[in-house]
Amino acid sequence: MMNKIKELLHYLNLDGEVEDFDKIHQTIEKDLIFKGTNLWILVFAIIVASVGLNMNSTAVIIGAMLISPLMGPINGLGYSIATYNMPLFRTALKNFGFAVGASLVASTGYFALSPVSTAHSELLARTSPTIYDVLIALFGGLAGIVAISSKQKGNVIPGVAIATALMPPLCTAGYGLATGQFNFFFGAFYLFTINSVFIALASVLISQILKFPIRTLVNETEKKRINQLISFVIFITIIPSIYFGYGLVQKEKFTENVSRFTRNVSVFEGSYLLRHESNPSTKEIVLVYGGNTLNETHKTMLSEKARDFSLEDARLEIKQGFSFRDDEKSEADNLKIEIGRLRSELSQMKMQKDSLLSLSSKGEALLREINAVFPEVISGTYAETNEFSLQGNPRKVLLITFKTQPGKLSAEDKQRIKSWLAARLGNNNIRIYYEDAAEKQN
Repeated sequence: MMNKIKELLHYLNLDGEVEDFDKIHQTIEKDLIFKGTNLWILVFAIIVASVGLNMNSTAVIIGAMLISPLMGPINGLGYSIATYNMPLFRTALKNFGFAVGASLVASTGYFALSPVSTAHSELLARTSPTIYDVLIALFGGLAGIVAISSKQKGNVIPGVAIATALMPPLCTAGYGLATGQFNFFFGAFYLFTINSVFIALASVLISQILKFPIRTLVNETEKKRINQLISFVIFITIIPSIYFGYGLVQKEKFTENVSRFTRNVSVFEGSYLLRHESNPSTKEIVLVYGGNTLNETHKTMLSEKARDFSLEDARLEIKQGFSFRDDEKSEADNLKIEIGRLRSELSQMKMQKDSLLSLSSKGEALLREINAVFPEVISGTYAETNEFSLQGNPRKVLLITFKTQPGKLSAEDKQRIKSWLAARLGNNNIRIYYEDAAEKQN
Protein backbone atom coordinates (compact mmCIF):
# COMPACT_ATOMS: atom_id res chain seq x y z
CA MET A 1 0.00 0.00 0.00
CA MET A 2 2.81 2.41 0.93
CA ASN A 3 4.54 1.69 -2.38
CA LYS A 4 1.37 2.58 -4.28
CA ILE A 5 1.08 5.86 -2.39
CA LYS A 6 4.73 6.70 -3.07
CA GLU A 7 4.26 5.91 -6.75
CA LEU A 8 1.20 8.18 -6.89
CA LEU A 9 3.08 11.01 -5.14
CA HIS A 10 5.92 10.57 -7.63
CA TYR A 11 3.51 11.16 -10.52
CA LEU A 12 2.02 14.23 -8.79
CA ASN A 13 5.40 15.74 -7.91
CA LEU A 14 6.16 19.00 -9.76
CA ASP A 15 9.67 19.63 -8.47
CA GLY A 16 11.43 18.01 -11.40
CA GLU A 17 9.55 20.15 -13.97
CA VAL A 18 9.68 23.53 -12.25
CA GLU A 19 11.39 26.28 -14.26
CA ASP A 20 14.33 28.18 -12.80
CA PHE A 21 12.98 30.61 -10.16
CA ASP A 22 14.82 33.57 -11.70
CA LYS A 23 13.23 32.88 -15.09
CA ILE A 24 9.78 32.60 -13.52
CA HIS A 25 10.33 35.91 -11.74
CA GLN A 26 11.45 37.60 -14.95
CA THR A 27 8.46 36.22 -16.88
CA ILE A 28 5.99 37.51 -14.30
CA GLU A 29 7.70 40.91 -14.12
CA LYS A 30 7.62 41.24 -17.93
CA ASP A 31 3.90 40.40 -18.15
CA LEU A 32 3.03 43.11 -15.61
CA ILE A 33 3.87 46.00 -17.89
CA PHE A 34 1.04 47.77 -19.73
CA LYS A 35 2.54 50.18 -22.17
CA GLY A 36 3.37 50.14 -25.84
CA THR A 37 2.60 46.74 -27.37
CA ASN A 38 0.73 45.27 -24.40
CA LEU A 39 -1.50 48.35 -24.06
CA TRP A 40 -2.45 48.39 -27.74
CA ILE A 41 -3.15 44.64 -27.68
CA LEU A 42 -5.38 45.13 -24.63
CA VAL A 43 -7.40 47.92 -26.28
CA PHE A 44 -7.78 45.96 -29.51
CA ALA A 45 -8.85 42.86 -27.56
CA ILE A 46 -11.44 44.89 -25.66
CA ILE A 47 -12.91 46.30 -28.89
CA VAL A 48 -13.02 42.82 -30.46
CA ALA A 49 -14.75 41.38 -27.38
CA SER A 50 -17.21 44.29 -27.34
CA VAL A 51 -18.10 43.69 -30.99
CA GLY A 52 -18.56 39.98 -30.24
CA LEU A 53 -20.89 40.73 -27.33
CA ASN A 54 -22.73 43.35 -29.38
CA MET A 55 -23.32 40.89 -32.23
CA ASN A 56 -23.81 37.91 -29.88
CA SER A 57 -20.92 36.03 -31.54
CA THR A 58 -19.29 33.40 -29.31
CA ALA A 59 -16.43 32.81 -31.77
CA VAL A 60 -15.42 36.49 -31.76
CA ILE A 61 -15.52 36.63 -27.95
CA ILE A 62 -13.26 33.58 -27.71
CA GLY A 63 -10.82 35.21 -30.13
CA ALA A 64 -10.69 38.32 -27.97
CA MET A 65 -9.99 36.28 -24.85
CA LEU A 66 -7.12 34.53 -26.60
CA ILE A 67 -5.29 37.77 -27.42
CA SER A 68 -6.00 39.49 -24.09
CA PRO A 69 -2.91 40.19 -21.90
CA LEU A 70 -4.92 40.66 -18.67
CA MET A 71 -3.66 37.47 -17.03
CA GLY A 72 -0.18 38.96 -16.49
CA PRO A 73 -0.84 41.48 -13.72
CA ILE A 74 -3.28 39.14 -11.94
CA ASN A 75 -0.66 36.39 -11.74
CA GLY A 76 1.80 39.09 -10.64
CA LEU A 77 -0.50 40.06 -7.77
CA GLY A 78 -0.70 36.47 -6.53
CA TYR A 79 3.02 35.83 -6.96
CA SER A 80 4.02 39.03 -5.14
CA ILE A 81 1.69 38.24 -2.22
CA ALA A 82 3.02 34.69 -1.92
CA THR A 83 6.62 35.96 -1.84
CA TYR A 84 5.78 39.03 0.29
CA ASN A 85 7.28 41.27 -2.40
CA MET A 86 5.41 44.51 -1.69
CA PRO A 87 7.22 46.67 -4.29
CA LEU A 88 6.27 44.13 -6.97
CA PHE A 89 2.72 43.96 -5.55
CA ARG A 90 2.31 47.74 -5.84
CA THR A 91 3.60 47.65 -9.42
CA ALA A 92 1.24 44.81 -10.31
CA LEU A 93 -1.74 46.53 -8.65
CA LYS A 94 -1.00 49.82 -10.43
CA ASN A 95 -0.73 48.13 -13.82
CA PHE A 96 -3.82 46.01 -13.14
CA GLY A 97 -5.84 49.11 -12.22
CA PHE A 98 -4.58 50.88 -15.35
CA ALA A 99 -5.54 47.87 -17.52
CA VAL A 100 -9.02 47.71 -16.01
CA GLY A 101 -9.51 51.46 -16.46
CA ALA A 102 -8.33 51.37 -20.09
CA SER A 103 -10.62 48.40 -20.76
CA LEU A 104 -13.65 50.16 -19.29
CA VAL A 105 -12.94 53.34 -21.26
CA ALA A 106 -12.55 51.40 -24.53
CA SER A 107 -15.67 49.25 -24.04
CA THR A 108 -17.81 52.16 -22.79
CA GLY A 109 -16.73 54.25 -25.77
CA TYR A 110 -17.57 51.47 -28.21
CA PHE A 111 -21.04 50.80 -26.79
CA ALA A 112 -21.78 54.53 -26.58
CA LEU A 113 -21.12 54.82 -30.33
CA SER A 114 -22.64 51.48 -31.41
CA PRO A 115 -26.12 51.72 -32.99
CA VAL A 116 -26.97 48.24 -31.66
CA SER A 117 -27.87 48.45 -27.96
CA THR A 118 -29.85 45.24 -27.43
CA ALA A 119 -28.64 43.00 -24.58
CA HIS A 120 -28.11 39.58 -26.18
CA SER A 121 -27.58 36.28 -24.38
CA GLU A 122 -23.77 36.60 -24.35
CA LEU A 123 -24.06 39.94 -22.56
CA LEU A 124 -26.70 38.73 -20.11
CA ALA A 125 -24.58 35.67 -19.25
CA ARG A 126 -21.94 37.99 -17.74
CA THR A 127 -24.25 39.70 -15.24
CA SER A 128 -25.15 36.90 -12.79
CA PRO A 129 -21.99 35.43 -11.20
CA THR A 130 -22.34 32.38 -8.94
CA ILE A 131 -20.19 30.01 -6.89
CA TYR A 132 -19.55 28.07 -10.10
CA ASP A 133 -17.65 31.05 -11.50
CA VAL A 134 -15.49 30.93 -8.35
CA LEU A 135 -14.60 27.31 -9.08
CA ILE A 136 -13.81 28.07 -12.73
CA ALA A 137 -11.55 30.97 -11.80
CA LEU A 138 -9.77 29.04 -9.04
CA PHE A 139 -9.00 25.90 -11.02
CA GLY A 140 -8.32 27.84 -14.22
CA GLY A 141 -5.88 30.03 -12.28
CA LEU A 142 -4.20 26.94 -10.81
CA ALA A 143 -3.67 25.57 -14.30
CA GLY A 144 -2.27 28.90 -15.47
CA ILE A 145 0.30 29.42 -12.71
CA VAL A 146 1.41 25.76 -12.90
CA ALA A 147 2.02 26.26 -16.64
CA ILE A 148 4.00 29.45 -16.03
CA SER A 149 6.12 27.67 -13.40
CA SER A 150 6.78 24.65 -15.58
CA LYS A 151 9.46 24.07 -18.18
CA GLN A 152 6.76 22.54 -20.38
CA LYS A 153 4.54 25.57 -21.07
CA GLY A 154 2.25 23.88 -23.58
CA ASN A 155 -0.93 25.69 -24.64
CA VAL A 156 -2.43 26.03 -21.17
CA ILE A 157 -2.35 29.84 -20.91
CA PRO A 158 -4.71 30.48 -23.88
CA GLY A 159 -7.08 27.85 -22.52
CA VAL A 160 -7.07 29.48 -19.09
CA ALA A 161 -7.80 32.85 -20.69
CA ILE A 162 -10.87 31.36 -22.37
CA ALA A 163 -12.10 29.41 -19.34
CA THR A 164 -11.79 32.24 -16.82
CA ALA A 165 -13.25 34.81 -19.25
CA LEU A 166 -11.68 38.07 -18.03
CA MET A 167 -12.50 40.20 -21.07
CA PRO A 168 -16.28 39.71 -21.53
CA PRO A 169 -17.27 40.87 -18.01
CA LEU A 170 -15.25 44.06 -18.44
CA CYS A 171 -16.93 44.71 -21.79
CA THR A 172 -20.36 44.04 -20.27
CA ALA A 173 -19.52 46.48 -17.47
CA GLY A 174 -18.69 49.05 -20.17
CA TYR A 175 -22.04 48.30 -21.82
CA GLY A 176 -23.78 48.97 -18.51
CA LEU A 177 -21.99 52.34 -18.15
CA ALA A 178 -22.68 53.33 -21.77
CA THR A 179 -26.41 52.53 -21.58
CA GLY A 180 -26.97 53.66 -17.99
CA GLN A 181 -27.91 50.13 -16.86
CA PHE A 182 -25.96 49.97 -13.63
CA ASN A 183 -27.29 46.51 -12.71
CA PHE A 184 -25.35 45.27 -15.75
CA PHE A 185 -22.27 47.17 -14.61
CA PHE A 186 -22.26 45.89 -11.02
CA GLY A 187 -23.10 42.28 -11.97
CA ALA A 188 -20.43 42.11 -14.67
CA PHE A 189 -17.80 43.90 -12.60
CA TYR A 190 -18.46 41.54 -9.70
CA LEU A 191 -17.89 38.59 -12.05
CA PHE A 192 -14.61 40.17 -13.18
CA THR A 193 -13.64 40.67 -9.52
CA ILE A 194 -14.35 37.00 -8.76
CA ASN A 195 -12.20 35.88 -11.67
CA SER A 196 -9.34 38.22 -10.73
CA VAL A 197 -9.34 37.40 -7.00
CA PHE A 198 -9.39 33.64 -7.42
CA ILE A 199 -6.84 33.57 -10.24
CA ALA A 200 -4.58 35.58 -7.93
CA LEU A 201 -5.39 33.20 -5.06
CA ALA A 202 -4.39 30.26 -7.27
CA SER A 203 -1.08 32.00 -7.93
CA VAL A 204 -0.57 32.45 -4.20
CA LEU A 205 -1.24 28.78 -3.49
CA ILE A 206 1.04 27.39 -6.20
CA SER A 207 3.80 29.90 -5.41
CA GLN A 208 3.79 28.75 -1.79
CA ILE A 209 3.51 25.06 -2.65
CA LEU A 210 6.48 25.31 -5.00
CA LYS A 211 8.33 27.38 -2.37
CA PHE A 212 9.21 30.35 -4.55
CA PRO A 213 12.01 32.26 -2.78
CA ILE A 214 11.19 35.40 -0.78
CA ARG A 215 13.30 38.19 -2.33
CA THR A 216 12.57 40.96 0.20
CA LEU A 217 12.91 41.35 3.94
CA VAL A 218 9.60 41.00 5.77
CA ASN A 219 8.82 40.45 9.45
CA GLU A 220 6.24 38.07 10.91
CA THR A 221 3.83 40.87 11.80
CA GLU A 222 3.75 41.99 8.17
CA LYS A 223 3.20 38.41 7.01
CA LYS A 224 0.29 37.99 9.40
CA ARG A 225 -1.30 41.24 8.28
CA ILE A 226 -1.03 40.25 4.61
CA ASN A 227 -2.54 36.82 5.27
CA GLN A 228 -5.45 38.39 7.18
CA LEU A 229 -6.07 40.80 4.32
CA ILE A 230 -6.10 37.93 1.81
CA SER A 231 -8.62 36.01 3.94
CA PHE A 232 -10.85 39.09 4.21
CA VAL A 233 -10.84 39.72 0.43
CA ILE A 234 -11.66 36.06 -0.28
CA PHE A 235 -14.50 36.13 2.24
CA ILE A 236 -16.22 39.24 0.92
CA THR A 237 -15.82 37.98 -2.65
CA ILE A 238 -17.11 34.44 -2.19
CA ILE A 239 -20.14 35.03 0.09
CA PRO A 240 -22.33 36.83 -2.51
CA SER A 241 -21.43 34.21 -5.13
CA ILE A 242 -22.72 31.41 -2.86
CA TYR A 243 -26.01 33.31 -2.48
CA PHE A 244 -26.30 33.83 -6.25
CA GLY A 245 -25.39 30.18 -6.85
CA TYR A 246 -28.19 29.02 -4.54
CA GLY A 247 -30.60 31.30 -6.40
CA LEU A 248 -29.48 29.84 -9.73
CA VAL A 249 -30.14 26.28 -8.51
CA GLN A 250 -33.61 27.28 -7.26
CA LYS A 251 -34.44 28.95 -10.59
CA GLU A 252 -33.35 25.88 -12.54
CA LYS A 253 -35.47 23.68 -10.27
CA PHE A 254 -38.49 25.97 -10.75
CA THR A 255 -38.07 25.94 -14.54
CA GLU A 256 -37.89 22.13 -14.59
CA ASN A 257 -41.02 21.82 -12.43
CA VAL A 258 -42.89 24.24 -14.73
CA SER A 259 -41.86 22.17 -17.76
CA ARG A 260 -43.19 18.96 -16.16
CA PHE A 261 -46.40 20.71 -15.08
CA THR A 262 -47.18 22.20 -18.50
CA ARG A 263 -46.62 18.84 -20.21
CA ASN A 264 -49.14 17.31 -17.83
CA VAL A 265 -51.84 19.96 -18.45
CA SER A 266 -51.30 20.47 -22.19
CA VAL A 267 -54.88 19.21 -22.75
CA PHE A 268 -57.32 20.06 -19.96
CA GLU A 269 -61.12 19.82 -19.90
CA GLY A 270 -61.40 20.16 -23.67
CA SER A 271 -58.96 23.07 -23.85
CA TYR A 272 -55.52 23.00 -25.45
CA LEU A 273 -52.51 24.82 -23.96
CA LEU A 274 -51.47 27.30 -26.68
CA ARG A 275 -48.44 28.72 -24.90
CA HIS A 276 -46.99 29.28 -21.46
CA GLU A 277 -44.57 31.70 -19.85
CA SER A 278 -42.76 31.52 -16.55
CA ASN A 279 -40.56 33.86 -14.54
CA PRO A 280 -38.31 32.02 -12.04
CA SER A 281 -37.38 35.29 -10.30
CA THR A 282 -40.98 36.22 -9.41
CA LYS A 283 -42.30 32.62 -9.49
CA GLU A 284 -45.06 33.55 -11.93
CA ILE A 285 -46.62 31.14 -14.44
CA VAL A 286 -48.94 32.23 -17.27
CA LEU A 287 -50.98 29.58 -19.11
CA VAL A 288 -52.89 30.52 -22.26
CA TYR A 289 -55.60 28.02 -23.26
CA GLY A 290 -57.77 27.73 -26.33
CA GLY A 291 -60.97 25.71 -26.75
CA ASN A 292 -63.62 25.21 -24.07
CA THR A 293 -63.97 28.11 -21.68
CA LEU A 294 -62.27 27.40 -18.35
CA ASN A 295 -64.38 28.48 -15.37
CA GLU A 296 -63.21 29.21 -11.83
CA THR A 297 -63.57 25.56 -10.84
CA HIS A 298 -61.27 24.51 -13.66
CA LYS A 299 -58.74 27.18 -12.68
CA THR A 300 -58.83 25.95 -9.09
CA MET A 301 -58.21 22.40 -10.32
CA LEU A 302 -55.16 23.61 -12.28
CA SER A 303 -53.83 25.40 -9.19
CA GLU A 304 -54.26 22.22 -7.14
CA LYS A 305 -52.50 20.19 -9.83
CA ALA A 306 -49.56 22.64 -9.75
CA ARG A 307 -48.99 21.59 -6.13
CA ASP A 308 -48.24 18.06 -7.33
CA PHE A 309 -45.20 19.50 -9.14
CA SER A 310 -43.83 21.47 -6.14
CA LEU A 311 -45.23 24.76 -7.47
CA GLU A 312 -47.35 25.64 -4.45
CA ASP A 313 -45.52 28.98 -4.02
CA ALA A 314 -45.99 29.97 -7.67
CA ARG A 315 -48.58 32.54 -8.77
CA LEU A 316 -50.62 30.90 -11.53
CA GLU A 317 -52.38 33.10 -14.08
CA ILE A 318 -54.71 31.37 -16.54
CA LYS A 319 -55.80 33.18 -19.71
CA GLN A 320 -58.26 32.23 -22.45
CA GLY A 321 -56.71 32.63 -25.89
CA PHE A 322 -60.03 31.89 -27.60
CA SER A 323 -63.22 30.16 -26.53
CA PHE A 324 -66.07 28.18 -28.09
CA ARG A 325 -68.42 30.72 -26.50
CA ASP A 326 -67.06 33.77 -28.26
CA ASP A 327 -69.74 35.39 -30.41
CA GLU A 328 -67.31 36.69 -32.97
CA LYS A 329 -64.42 34.60 -34.17
CA SER A 330 -62.07 35.25 -37.04
CA GLU A 331 -61.33 32.52 -39.51
CA ALA A 332 -57.93 31.99 -37.90
CA ASP A 333 -59.53 31.62 -34.45
CA ASN A 334 -61.99 29.06 -35.79
CA LEU A 335 -59.11 27.09 -37.24
CA LYS A 336 -57.27 27.15 -33.90
CA ILE A 337 -60.44 26.00 -32.13
CA GLU A 338 -60.84 23.10 -34.52
CA ILE A 339 -57.20 22.10 -34.02
CA GLY A 340 -57.70 22.14 -30.25
CA ARG A 341 -60.88 20.07 -30.54
CA LEU A 342 -59.19 17.51 -32.78
CA ARG A 343 -56.22 17.25 -30.43
CA SER A 344 -58.58 16.65 -27.53
CA GLU A 345 -60.47 13.96 -29.46
CA LEU A 346 -57.21 12.30 -30.52
CA SER A 347 -56.09 12.24 -26.91
CA GLN A 348 -59.36 10.61 -25.82
CA MET A 349 -59.20 8.07 -28.68
CA LYS A 350 -55.63 7.19 -27.67
CA MET A 351 -56.78 6.62 -24.10
CA GLN A 352 -59.60 4.36 -25.33
CA LYS A 353 -57.21 2.45 -27.57
CA ASP A 354 -54.75 2.00 -24.72
CA SER A 355 -57.62 0.77 -22.55
CA LEU A 356 -58.65 -1.83 -25.16
CA LEU A 357 -55.06 -3.00 -25.58
CA SER A 358 -54.79 -3.30 -21.80
CA LEU A 359 -57.91 -5.50 -21.71
CA SER A 360 -56.50 -7.73 -24.45
CA SER A 361 -53.17 -8.19 -22.69
CA LYS A 362 -54.91 -8.80 -19.35
CA GLY A 363 -57.12 -11.53 -20.87
CA GLU A 364 -54.12 -13.24 -22.44
CA ALA A 365 -52.19 -13.10 -19.16
CA LEU A 366 -55.11 -14.63 -17.24
CA LEU A 367 -55.43 -17.47 -19.77
CA ARG A 368 -51.73 -18.32 -19.49
CA GLU A 369 -51.88 -18.31 -15.69
CA ILE A 370 -55.03 -20.50 -15.60
CA ASN A 371 -53.62 -22.90 -18.17
CA ALA A 372 -50.48 -23.40 -16.08
CA VAL A 373 -52.62 -24.80 -13.25
CA PHE A 374 -55.50 -26.24 -15.27
CA PRO A 375 -54.22 -27.43 -18.67
CA GLU A 376 -57.81 -28.37 -19.53
CA VAL A 377 -58.52 -24.65 -20.21
CA ILE A 378 -57.39 -24.07 -23.80
CA SER A 379 -58.82 -20.63 -24.69
CA GLY A 380 -60.95 -17.85 -23.30
CA THR A 381 -62.35 -14.33 -23.52
CA TYR A 382 -62.23 -11.39 -21.12
CA ALA A 383 -64.35 -8.22 -21.02
CA GLU A 384 -65.28 -5.47 -18.61
CA THR A 385 -68.86 -4.16 -18.80
CA ASN A 386 -71.70 -2.74 -16.70
CA GLU A 387 -74.60 -4.66 -15.22
CA PHE A 388 -77.75 -2.55 -15.36
CA SER A 389 -80.67 -2.74 -12.96
CA LEU A 390 -84.03 -0.96 -12.75
CA GLN A 391 -83.58 -0.59 -9.00
CA GLY A 392 -80.22 1.19 -8.92
CA ASN A 393 -77.04 2.41 -10.58
CA PRO A 394 -75.09 0.11 -12.90
CA ARG A 395 -72.14 -1.76 -11.45
CA LYS A 396 -68.96 -3.00 -13.07
CA VAL A 397 -68.97 -6.71 -14.00
CA LEU A 398 -66.20 -8.88 -15.43
CA LEU A 399 -67.33 -11.34 -18.11
CA ILE A 400 -65.05 -14.33 -18.66
CA THR A 401 -65.53 -17.42 -20.81
CA PHE A 402 -63.28 -20.45 -20.91
CA LYS A 403 -63.19 -23.15 -23.56
CA THR A 404 -62.22 -26.47 -21.98
CA GLN A 405 -61.54 -30.02 -23.01
CA PRO A 406 -64.67 -32.24 -22.60
CA GLY A 407 -65.44 -33.33 -19.03
CA LYS A 408 -62.11 -32.29 -17.58
CA LEU A 409 -63.10 -29.64 -14.98
CA SER A 410 -65.05 -30.61 -11.88
CA ALA A 411 -67.40 -28.32 -9.95
CA GLU A 412 -64.74 -27.97 -7.27
CA ASP A 413 -62.16 -26.88 -9.90
CA LYS A 414 -64.54 -24.26 -11.24
CA GLN A 415 -65.10 -22.87 -7.74
CA ARG A 416 -61.34 -22.70 -7.17
CA ILE A 417 -60.93 -20.82 -10.48
CA LYS A 418 -63.63 -18.31 -9.50
CA SER A 419 -62.08 -17.69 -6.09
CA TRP A 420 -58.64 -17.22 -7.65
CA LEU A 421 -59.95 -14.77 -10.29
CA ALA A 422 -61.79 -12.72 -7.65
CA ALA A 423 -58.54 -12.34 -5.68
CA ARG A 424 -56.42 -11.84 -8.79
CA LEU A 425 -58.63 -9.09 -10.27
CA GLY A 426 -59.81 -7.53 -7.00
CA ASN A 427 -63.47 -7.82 -8.01
CA ASN A 428 -66.11 -10.29 -6.79
CA ASN A 429 -68.56 -9.36 -9.56
CA ILE A 430 -67.38 -11.99 -12.01
CA ARG A 431 -69.48 -13.95 -14.48
CA ILE A 432 -67.65 -17.08 -15.66
CA TYR A 433 -69.00 -19.29 -18.45
CA TYR A 434 -67.53 -22.57 -19.58
CA GLU A 435 -67.76 -23.94 -23.10
CA ASP A 436 -66.99 -27.51 -24.11
CA ALA A 437 -64.54 -27.48 -27.02
CA ALA A 438 -66.07 -30.65 -28.50
CA GLU A 439 -69.60 -29.21 -28.38
CA LYS A 440 -68.42 -26.08 -30.21
CA GLN A 441 -66.93 -28.14 -33.01
CA ASN A 442 -70.20 -30.07 -33.44
